Amino acid sequence: LPTYAFQRHRYWLRDEAVPVAAGAAADPVEAEFWAAVEREDSAALSGALGIEAEARSSLGAVLPALSAWRRRRREQGILDSWRYHVTWNQVPEPAPASLAGDWLLAVAAGHGSTERTRSVRSALETGGAAVRVVEVPGTDRDTVAGLLREAAAQATPAGVFSLLGAVDAPHPGHPGVPSGLALTFTLVQALGDAGIEAPLWIGSRGAVAVAPSDRLASPAEAAIWGLGRVAALEHPQRWGGMVDLPGDTLDSRAATRLCAALAGIGDEDQLAVREAGVFVRRLIRATPTLPGVSWAPRGTVLLTGGTGGIGAQIARWLARNGAEHLLLTSRRGPQAPGAGKLEAELTALGAKVTIAACDVADRQALTDLVRETKARGNVIRTVMHIAGAGVLAPLAETGLEEFAGTTTAKIAGAANLDAVFGDESLDSFVLFSSISAVWGSGEHGAYAAANAFLDGLAENRRARGLAGTSVVWGIWSPEEGGMAANLAEEQLRERGIPFMAPELAIEGFRQVMDRDETVVVVADVDWERFVPVFTSARPSPLLGEVPEVARVLSADQESANAGGPSASLRDRLVGLPRSERETELLTLVRSHIAAVLGYSAPEAVDVSRAFRELGFDSLSAVSLRNRLGAATGLRFPVTVVFDYPSARELARHVGEELFPDEGPAEGGDLTPEEAEVRRAVTSIPLARLRETGLLEELLRISGSGQEPGAGAEQDPAASIDELDVNDLVRMAYDKNDL
Repeated sequence: LPTYAFQRHRYWLRDEAVPVAAGAAADPVEAEFWAAVEREDSAALSGALGIEAEARSSLGAVLPALSAWRRRRREQGILDSWRYHVTWNQVPEPAPASLAGDWLLAVAAGHGSTERTRSVRSALETGGAAVRVVEVPGTDRDTVAGLLREAAAQATPAGVFSLLGAVDAPHPGHPGVPSGLALTFTLVQALGDAGIEAPLWIGSRGAVAVAPSDRLASPAEAAIWGLGRVAALEHPQRWGGMVDLPGDTLDSRAATRLCAALAGIGDEDQLAVREAGVFVRRLIRATPTLPGVSWAPRGTVLLTGGTGGIGAQIARWLARNGAEHLLLTSRRGPQAPGAGKLEAELTALGAKVTIAACDVADRQALTDLVRETKARGNVIRTVMHIAGAGVLAPLAETGLEEFAGTTTAKIAGAANLDAVFGDESLDSFVLFSSISAVWGSGEHGAYAAANAFLDGLAENRRARGLAGTSVVWGIWSPEEGGMAANLAEEQLRERGIPFMAPELAIEGFRQVMDRDETVVVVADVDWERFVPVFTSARPSPLLGEVPEVARVLSADQESANAGGPSASLRDRLVGLPRSERETELLTLVRSHIAAVLGYSAPEAVDVSRAFRELGFDSLSAVSLRNRLGAATGLRFPVTVVFDYPSARELARHVGEELFPDEGPAEGGDLTPEEAEVRRAVTSIPLARLRETGLLEELLRISGSGQEPGAGAEQDPAASIDELDVNDLVRMAYDKNDL
């Protein structure tokens, strides 16, 4: 069980047997009483209640029922804490905003003159942008990067807006990937290759539904939103957001709202423009509701991925609850590991079992299987799509072939099931999704996109009057063969995602089926750990309405407001010359970096190398932030490591915070824009400059005719600091993503 679970305003503590108000101390006597109830310890209870010996038999009769009731109540509290929904909130009408500068409008080849492209271009131009349309001819990464470089060479882009999702047909070479998704994936990679740091905004139509009367028309574009949530985490410095449009044609109000969204409505990066106004996406706790009817399987239940870890557990539950016939599919069918043993086990539970080799991504193979099943007199009443796995890798390091390999089983399989059973009256059509689709997860780009497609398909089917449920799962315990068995449990726990006990997860699944929900998150999240890591690179308004998240963010803000520098550290440094003080702070920062990353000594930390290249991820960034806070007495935002992406830059920032009256170090007369450009350029590794051919030009501008190390010793970062802002701007395009 998790350490604690939130239920309304109460906590169930793991080591206590009684509910206590949040923040209150548990009564040890009451705790022991309920512990005795769960142990069914009649002797202890009799003594606590003062019951005479002759009356103990009556207590013994009721004690098992009381113990079971207590366990059910505690488990229900945990299950309620695992349940979330996504909702949409309308924001106040935004004021008209200006989009100064040049914007690239990325569209698929042949879509440069479509109604949607013309309408969006007109909206951006009305908002003040100079728009350059870039028609993306396909998914060759180098070709797209070349086109982007050519477009950017004319004028530095202030933003990039993508309408590539308008192409929702399957990709010609990879039928498991919608073309718009493949094009958007290529665009995200190519922007990095081209060194374009302007924020990327993704425009869609019908990717989300903001109200019951709204319609999610395009699961394929919903998949792009899943991809975008991962891009936001992996490339926060060049991410804008996603905006769902009300149609192909934008009237003046919609155009004004779109420009306001692109100019920035707070930190919002998941928005929808509708006739009623602008809506933003939020995660909220699912309000406990009573089930409508008790769901029970009828006829034949088709389970894709039915012989896998979670599929097998769901199959056992179905068999125990009266399933007449279980049709389990996988690519290997009866040859899958453990298939024979599972069949025997399910048969012993009273179910008829068929294990078939069928790749559901193959439409014809699926159609043939369904036809054969019907010919044998078996009526399929429930479909459960559980199949799906994939390789995890950063977007920048994933090839389209790998991307398609991850999405195919999920997307093509779900689309085929929808098509085959699109005209049939099913009791249930259930899709097994992942939390990576709801809020994103680093290195899960393809997986998040595929699962976002499932969530969108469930909503789309409901809008068409068909059965549709998507269960968005957290991580099942790997000890029971869950899909995350290959992940390190401790690493995920440190990031705030504990594993869920399968028995409780299945009970949560039963409740989803009883309530006939469309899309529901069932996940155990330790928000106190998760939030600092998740928001280390950028804020996340999506999570702000979860009560625990609000408390964490509020406490962090209060701590920041109340923070002050460490008197002992300041006193030790205040008498030193500024140059010596900067050396001391750089040594301090390097020592903590070495401790976080496990380096042998502070001297092993390259002061100018970008933190990401040193091996930092979100968790280690939070750890460094916390260590520096403890060492200096300062309260840093969770994004500090991403705002100052090298040891040198971070040490300078620490010095400025400790001694604010002295002004910025090394160039205090810089404007904010100049300071940002300087930070960007100094974060570029020498190897990257050398690869791109810029090092020689940089050294020429700085007055040096040779590379560092070729002659007299010099500090490369110091050479960069001698450049004026115009020279720095010329070289800013290739800075590292962090």
